[in-house]
Amino acid sequence: MTMKAIEISSFGAPSVLRPGERPVPVAGPGELLIRVAASGINRPDVLQRTGNYPVPAGASDIPGLEVAGVIESGDADAMAAAGFRVGDRVCALVAGGGYAQLCVAPVGQCLPSPTNLTDVEAASLPETFFTVWSNVFDRARLQPGETLLIQGGSSGIGVTAIQMAKALGAKVLVTAGSDDKCAACVALGADHAINYRTHDFVEESKRLTGGTGVNVILDMVAGSYVARELECLAEDGRLVIIAVQGGIKSEINAGMVLRRRLTVTGSTLRPRPVAFKAAIARSLREKVWPLIANGSIRPVIHSTFAAADAAQAHALMESNQHVGKIVLTW
Repeated sequence: MTMKAIEISSFGAPSVLRPGERPVPVAGPGELLIRVAASGINRPDVLQRTGNYPVPAGASDIPGLEVAGVIESGDADAMAAAGFRVGDRVCALVAGGGYAQLCVAPVGQCLPSPTNLTDVEAASLPETFFTVWSNVFDRARLQPGETLLIQGGSSGIGVTAIQMAKALGAKVLVTAGSDDKCAACVALGADHAINYRTHDFVEESKRLTGGTGVNVILDMVAGSYVARELECLAEDGRLVIIAVQGGIKSEINAGMVLRRRLTVTGSTLRPRPVAFKAAIARSLREKVWPLIANGSIRPVIHSTFAAADAAQAHALMESNQHVGKIVLTW
């Protein structure tokens, strides 16, 4: 049995993504097989395509970290324990293999697709929702009434973080690279949006917080941004780094960290064990899925592409012209 999949023929530009045929994967213990209706695209997929994000041991070399569809088969006991049955609509976080007609996922990393969402919308959820919950709420411990600064508010991560933080009682500041993107972020619920091309985000963050600074920063840039971000933080502030688009080296004022009791942390999600991701899934199902069901949080889909046009989808992501998520359909 074979299936259609999108393969990375060699490392390079979007054009290296090619439709291909692969054997249908087999679900093992604790896993289920999903017939994929839609596959979300994320920045790590681009890094994998360019050779800058090695595939974790044991994961599929097919790109794609999130899917939505229906359960085709799987470990019956594990599915029953999680309340799933063959034919149920689910979305899942996977370590690879998402750009394919069929994809294996650990049962613990699957969530029921919200009944009020399409498969395309459900496919846009796992990667960003798992990432934001793990970093903003678990690691950085954002509390109701605190202020979160999101670098890159119009990204897939950004539109998720804006809505999740607002729905759970925080104040939200974002940066974005154009006035249109700033307006889109405010429309999603951000309290203030800073155009980083025309304004200094350090000065604006201080001004907008009455000089006290923000409590938590979600950073996808790193590099030279880190030193500037420390200046934005309030006392006992937390900076959490989830990507290094601006480079891996940063020079900081360690004295400021000491005096203001600052925390600098970060994480990557893909190589973490199933049990870690399953714990995030349980938190999302309990605390966030009801907010999707009642419309407090909604997916933001910028564009959909037929799976065969994955190269065009990657080109759009690299252009940084999108607001929200880009999704492939099968």
